[in-house]
Amino acid sequence: MKAREADILIHPGLYGPKPDNWYARWARQIGTAEMIEQDWSRPDRSDWTANLIAAVKLAKRPVVLVGHSAGALTIVHAAAHLAGTAVRAAFLVTPPDFDLCGDELPEGRTFLPVPREPMPFPTLVVASRNDPYCAFETSEDWAAAWGALFIDGGVSGHMNSESGHGPWPEGLMIFARMMGQL
Repeated sequence: MKAREADILIHPGLYGPKPDNWYARWARQIGTAEMIEQDWSRPDRSDWTANLIAAVKLAKRPVVLVGHSAGALTIVHAAAHLAGTAVRAAFLVTPPDFDLCGDELPEGRTFLPVPREPMPFPTLVVASRNDPYCAFETSEDWAAAWGALFIDGGVSGHMNSESGHGPWPEGLMIFARMMGQL
């Protein structure tokens, strides 16, 4: 599947999109991509999940979900409600472990517990070996539980602009490869 044949719904993490992060760049560069809007000042799993489900229902083409950080967890929480919809795949980048970093990011606790059920559509997880918000082994374990393809993103921090992943061309290549297999 080509990007122009899908509605690519992008969900950032806590505090919303930053214009220099890779996913904001993708939203600007990919003609069929759009950012899912949320109340970024008040993260709430139920609200964020409901908004994601509503965005999928409004889609006019097959849907590919892209989530970074808490946005990835939002997709995982919504997945059971998205079985049988237009969703064809999910691309999840550095989902955080709020059990690990909840003291530093208490607003993230709304996303606990993290579901461990298999995803109802093909899913790819990209994780970093030195993500300050999630141990590599935890990401690997979640990917296995979700039935997801797991990609070792190397020593890459949280894969955001702060860790040098503004443009992130490697991520775009991984995403393009996933799209080509749909």
